[in-house]
Formats: sequence, structure tokens, C-alpha cells
Amino acid sequence: MLRFLRWLPPLLLLLVLLPGAVYAQSPGADIYVLEAEGTVNPVLVDYIQRGIEEAEDNDANVCIIKLNTPGGLLDSTEKIVTTILNADVPIVVYVSPNGAWAASAGTFITLAAHVAAMAPGTTIGAAHPVTTGDTELTEDEMEKVTNFSAKWMQTIADARGRNAEEAQLAVTESKSFTDAEALEYGLIDLRASSMEDLFTQLNGWPVELADGRSVDIATQGPGVVEVEEIPMSGIERFLYALTDPNIAYILLSLAILGITVEIFNPGAIFPGVVGAISGLFAFYSLGMLPVNYTGILLIVLAFVLFIAEAFTSAFGLLTAGGIASMVIGSLILFKGGSLFQVDIWLIVLVAVIFAAFLAFVINRVVAAHHRQATTGREELPGKTAVVRTALDPEGTVLYEGEIWTARLDQGRAEPKEEVVIDKFDGLKLFVTKKEKGGS
Repeated sequence: MLRFLRWLPPLLLLLVLLPGAVYAQSPGADIYVLEAEGTVNPVLVDYIQRGIEEAEDNDANVCIIKLNTPGGLLDSTEKIVTTILNADVPIVVYVSPNGAWAASAGTFITLAAHVAAMAPGTTIGAAHPVTTGDTELTEDEMEKVTNFSAKWMQTIADARGRNAEEAQLAVTESKSFTDAEALEYGLIDLRASSMEDLFTQLNGWPVELADGRSVDIATQGPGVVEVEEIPMSGIERFLYALTDPNIAYILLSLAILGITVEIFNPGAIFPGVVGAISGLFAFYSLGMLPVNYTGILLIVLAFVLFIAEAFTSAFGLLTAGGIASMVIGSLILFKGGSLFQVDIWLIVLVAVIFAAFLAFVINRVVAAHHRQATTGREELPGKTAVVRTALDPEGTVLYEGEIWTARLDQGRAEPKEEVVIDKFDGLKLFVTKKEKGGS
């Protein structure tokens, strides 16, 4: 059984990653369609870059990116915009379906396309930068970031012949535009009610590529028959899910809970394995998100307090402090506004689970001490206990499976040493070192 459990972590990783380890390469299509939905982050960057490269390698007529995003990370946005601006295949960004939006980062991506299109009922804009670091920017620093972003937006708009003045307002004033307004102000090129409508309007549309070539997009007519949808691979979908703040928080909580259970119940193995695997995935998730390190430190402090509860007789005081520290740390775990916030009800649920588990453990410890006190506590003097945490002079000892606070009469006793109980006072034992060779 133990041998199997040692192989469990790599087997789980293999089962998760194998289905998406290899994605099918198309033999070549005329129109490539990518689906970019959700937060803009490094995983989405890799997916879009892969799709555009595949379209270039197969000399596709056009690569269409269906976009629906609330925004995302600035560095990821820069990479996607750079890839689109330097593409050797016509890139069309289509904000869809109805009701979708291209907010914040999505505005930069949409305006960078050779052809920008929106479905009815969609919106674009609100691209004012927000801080995602651990340190709040001063007013002057934020002004510099905003001015830089506005100039970058102007550069993109000028490169594609769009209305740079209105585009800058999306940054400086967080202005948003409906699909009709975006077309009226010259931020996009067309409105399309469906993919078929988009194909009809795109056919024959002239674009100039990064290498200087001028081409006409062909989406209809003789020889234009194949449309290739490029979905995220299994690995990309899995990693993209991990970058959700709520998923990252759940994994971090599972890691803490699993390791805590293992420490309270040494040898249980399964909770420790689950906690270790969750911890690895949590580290990846946190590395992809704008983490507030103060929040991380508060959650680490909560973990330390939970563990300390197992080695002391605080009977709930450390747990209460740990829960408070964890809740506060969870609330400020991520920076970047509502886009990267953990759901408040998820935080409440995790806090309740931890409180219930630790209350159960503490209740068992207290009950065990009371049972020991009422059933033969007078027989404790003269009995042998084993040191659990070093006695210098106070620490804990293990007697008949129960943990007791103990005080050594003199010197120091290391863990696993045997000591003799002299007397007791309430729930504290007074002990002496067991003489070598003694019975």
C-alpha cells in the first residue's frame, strides 16, 4: 500500500496532463478560428501565439480571434498585441457572442487587429490601467503609467488607421463604447451578427501585412471551403483553469488543510499526498497571478498557528488567531481590482471548514484530557511518558496516546526520551529524566 501511495502523485499528474500533451495539427485550412474567452494571462498568450503560428505555417487566408474578455495582465496583453501586429497572416478580432465585451486589455487586442469587428450588443473600452503589484503606486506614478498606456493605444490605433483620439479616451477616462458607437467613432471596421455574416463582409477586404505585402482576405468563393477551429489543448485548458483566482485559492486551502491533517494524524498519508499535490499546483497558479505578498504571509502565518495548535495546549486560541489571519490574507491575496478577487463566499466557506475541523480536533484533545483526569489520574505518578517536543524545561510528552504539557525538574530532555511522571497539577505534568538502566 505504501509503495502504491509513493507512485500516486506522478500518476495523478500524468492522468491530468496526458490528454492534452499532444494536440492535433491540421493539414492546412483556409480560415482559422481561435476562441479567446476569459482573463488575458500567459496561458492565453501561448494559445493565441500557437494558433497564429499554425495559420502562418499553413498559408491561411485569415485567422479570426473570437474575443470575450474582462481584461487581464499588461505584460500578457503586450505579447498578444506584438504577435498580432507582426503577423504574416491577416488577423481579425471579432468581439462575440452577443453580450460579450472587450474590456481593458481586450481593447488593445481588438484595435491591434488588421480588421476589428463586433457582434450586436457587445462593448469595448474601459482600458484604464490598474496596479497589480504588491506596492500601491503614488499619484504621480499612476499618471505616468496612464500616459504610457494612452500613448501605446495611440500607436496601435495609428498603425491600423483607427480613431486614436477616441481610443485614448478608453484609457484616460475609462470610456466604453457599444458596438454601434465603436463603428461610428472609427474604432472598429464592421459589425457582424454571426460568423457567416462576418465571412461575407470580410471577403475581398484588403490588408497590409507586417512584411509589407498587401493581400485581400478570401473567405468565400472557389477554393475557400475549409474552416479550422483551433481549441485550447488539454494542457492549455488545464493550466488556464489553474490561473483562475478562485481555483488558486481552493488549491492553496487544500494544501494547507491536507498538510495540517497529516501533522495532526501522522501516518495518514493520503491527506499529506493531496496537500502536497495541491500545493504544487497552487504555487503554479500564484506564480501566474498578481499576488499580494502581504496576503501570502498572512496565510502562511495562519498555517503556522494551525500547526502550533498541535504542539501546545492553547485549546483554540491559536486556531482563532489562525482563522482571523487566513480570512484577512484571503481578502487581500490578489491585486488588480475585482478581476483578480477571490469570491467572498468561498473565503467564508474555507474559514468555516478550517474552524470546524480544528474545533473537532481540539474537542477530542480536551475530552481525552478530561477522561484521563477522571479515570485514574491519581495513578499517573511513577508512570513513564515519552517526550514529544523538547522539555527545556517545558514542552509536551506523550502518555498512552495522549499529549500532555510537561515541565522537567532540571536539565533538558530531547524528543523520544523517556521521562518519569512525579506529579500533576491540573493538566500539567511534572517529570524527571528516567535513569538509564531503570525499569
